[in-house]
Amino acid sequence: MIEIIPAILPKNYEDLKNKIALVRGVAPLVQIDICDGVFVPSKTWPFSTGGADDFNFHRILNEEEGMPFWEDIDFELDLLVADAVKNFDIYIKLGAKSIIFHVEAIGNLEEFKNFLEGIDIYIREVIKIGIAINIKTPLEQIFPLINNVDFVQCMGNDKIGYQGVLLDEQVYKKIEILREKYPDLPIAVDIGVNRATAPLLIKAGATKLIIGSAIFNTDDIVGTIEEFRNLG
Repeated sequence: MIEIIPAILPKNYEDLKNKIALVRGVAPLVQIDICDGVFVPSKTWPFSTGGADDFNFHRILNEEEGMPFWEDIDFELDLLVADAVKNFDIYIKLGAKSIIFHVEAIGNLEEFKNFLEGIDIYIREVIKIGIAINIKTPLEQIFPLINNVDFVQCMGNDKIGYQGVLLDEQVYKKIEILREKYPDLPIAVDIGVNRATAPLLIKAGATKLIIGSAIFNTDDIVGTIEEFRNLG
């Protein structure tokens, strides 16, 4: 069965909490887009509400509280930020089960490869690491990293950090190339996933669909998630 992961771009902590509540008990995992206004123009929680000074973010980092509904649902952090590597130790305190780095934001690939290889073994046992790649970025850039990550996330459009963006059809070919070269590699797609594009993405070789507006803008979230699951 295809993995369906609801995607949240939280305006603030309350928005994050409300969106998670809508899929609590329905989806085992949600993806939270952390946008810093530097790597991408948009800002989401906690950068939209003070960054490290955000009240709830500060309490979570100090282990005074957890992420909303952490007892019932797991989190995947999509780090659309310029400081993902530098502040990795901070981001893991949010309790994510998986963390995604964007190849366009990490700078020197050899240094990033060394960073991945140097992550504590215990952390690698409890946190999956993904690498995301934009449409216009040559796939060859991530080939040296494949053995050091758990999955690849293909962005469905280069306009990242927003929801409701249309899929760029070039992503199908990217997925096909990855699937042919790495038959067992989990491949996620984020941006532009809807009822029309999902079957084509699965046919191309995607195994994980990250879906935002096509889930949260419907009147039947439970039924919509189940509909997407049944595609695979």
